Amino acid sequence: MKKTKSAGLPVLSALFAALIFVVTAYLFHIPTPATGGYIHLGDAFLYLAASVLPAPYAVAAGGIGEALSDVASGSAAYALPTLLIKSAMALCFASSAKTIVSKRNVFACVAAGGICIAGYYLVEVFLLGSFLAPVAEIPGNLVQASASAVIYILLGRAFDRLKLKDRLSGLVKQQ
Repeated sequence: MKKTKSAGLPVLSALFAALIFVVTAYLFHIPTPATGGYIHLGDAFLYLAASVLPAPYAVAAGGIGEALSDVASGSAAYALPTLLIKSAMALCFASSAKTIVSKRNVFACVAAGGICIAGYYLVEVFLLGSFLAPVAEIPGNLVQASASAVIYILLGRAFDRLKLKDRLSGLVKQQ
């Protein structure tokens, strides 16, 4: 059987960006009227991308996918901050582990959640001109970070049982 050449990392990154966009913008998308933001589960897929892809590709997939979801869902004012915050969140994870879910990546969920909560608090302070009003969003951001971490761990463990990371690595190495 003839082996075909794989497009590798750029294609995988684009697929992750599209998945992150769809999950963030359309699935489990819960608006928060107080600040014009929304709660979503796209971060779980950002974490998966960051656990599988090398850092530059994970940053691109997560940042672009989440920022585009802001534009598509009427929260364009958040697009640039989202690009920066989600990119920083992706940097918490390591693609070098043999598995998707590793001790380091579980701790990365906590760090990424902290970046998300602190980052959006500061953005909302700037956008709303108040240090008090954005406090109302912290519980929602905490729920989002926690739920995304749980989904990431559950999906990651299932993918680890299927040896998905090894299979994806094989595709990328064929390049």
